[in-house]
Amino acid sequence: MTVTEDPPPVPTARPSPPGDPVEDLYREHGRALLGYALRRCAGREEALDLVSDVFVVVCRRPDQVPQDEDGRRPWLFGVARLTLANLQRSRVRSGRLGQRLAADLGGEADGVPDPAALLAARADARRVRQALAGLSDADRELLTLVAWEGLTPAGAATALGLAPGTARVRLHRARTRLRTALTRLDTDSDTAPEETP
Repeated sequence: MTVTEDPPPVPTARPSPPGDPVEDLYREHGRALLGYALRRCAGREEALDLVSDVFVVVCRRPDQVPQDEDGRRPWLFGVARLTLANLQRSRVRSGRLGQRLAADLGGEADGVPDPAALLAARADARRVRQALAGLSDADRELLTLVAWEGLTPAGAATALGLAPGTARVRLHRARTRLRTALTRLDTDSDTAPEETP
């Protein structure tokens, strides 16, 4: 008679200790950061990577995370903004390298569809994005932090490294410029000749 042994237990990941501050931050703000990233990244995987990178910063520098509840969310958006800027710089460098390689190999780097253009299928979203594109980077970032990410003007000021009063004034001016751009788009589309099939 042969005795069979039970297989060794499969190691499992240790659960986080109760009250883990990083996990608490993720549970509280992870979804909002993912929304921020999805609206700014070329794809879902890139957005998920961005959120992961933000929480890597949190793990590496826990002493820099604000202790007050109201300061954490703007701080996280500020980290996400800087991380995204690094990602975009890297993407530009990579694109230039790809173009050089394509030119050296005799291929063309053009003809690749823009993922953002594919995602902006709805007419209203396209119109707003078009109006936002006509604004400065600073206006666009301030408007989207307040409108899309739900930050208060003071929270957006923290994320952008501005004084709260300065952010409120800039937000008022940016909203005025956005309204003007949207009105201009509406009048341009009303006066444009209709296409015939």
